[in-house]
Amino acid sequence: MDLTVVAYVIYLLISIGLTVWVARTLSRNGRAFIGDVLHGNEKLADAVNQLLVVGFYLVNIGFVTLYLRSSEEVDTARALFEALSVKLGVVLLVLGVMHLGNVWVLNRMRRRGIMERQQTPPLPPQGWTAPLGA
Repeated sequence: MDLTVVAYVIYLLISIGLTVWVARTLSRNGRAFIGDVLHGNEKLADAVNQLLVVGFYLVNIGFVTLYLRSSEEVDTARALFEALSVKLGVVLLVLGVMHLGNVWVLNRMRRRGIMERQQTPPLPPQGWTAPLGA
């Protein structure tokens, strides 16, 4: 049996499994941030959360499949483990960067929402003006 094909199968199973696990974790825990940013609009928070998860899957699974090809021949068990360690290490780094990017974006959105709620007008209203043409 060709060990290169075995390496590909193991790589895909582990990489896609990790991607699904990270996406579910982000979805479950990121929903609270999104709900806070959207002022408790549950329906919109769920929709935005789902869109973020789909984007996360597309980017990461796209990367995993593009990174599948290997120029080295895997002909021993040692070469199999070395090839998998390099490929899975890179996938884990990409997942980590994507995770931190998502957390950073959600935190920025949350901060902006908090700041908008805390802002007060610079001057109190002094009266009404008539509409133009009235």
